[in-house]
Amino acid sequence: MAYEIGSRIRKYRKDKKLSQKDFAALLGVSASRVNNWENGVNRPDVDILADICKTLNVSPSELLDVRIDPEEISSAERKVIMAYRSKSHLQQAVNILLGIDDE
Repeated sequence: MAYEIGSRIRKYRKDKKLSQKDFAALLGVSASRVNNWENGVNRPDVDILADICKTLNVSPSELLDVRIDPEEISSAERKVIMAYRSKSHLQQAVNILLGIDDE
């Protein structure tokens, strides 16, 4: 089974004009690991996805190709999301209340 995330990693890495070796060095992984991701041999562990997104300057939604239809989010949900994003000092408390593991 080939993992589709690899083609997106390759695209965004090339957009940043990074070689696999340079990208791997920025992430602290081997170039062969990046090569395996890009060729669909395996996929990155969840604990490195945030670093990949930061390094490539892409959102997790873009990298994972996850789209939420704006029609599926109510006005109240949009307000909650915007409030959550604007109050970083409260995010950990909200995560605890909602049972969201922050790791």
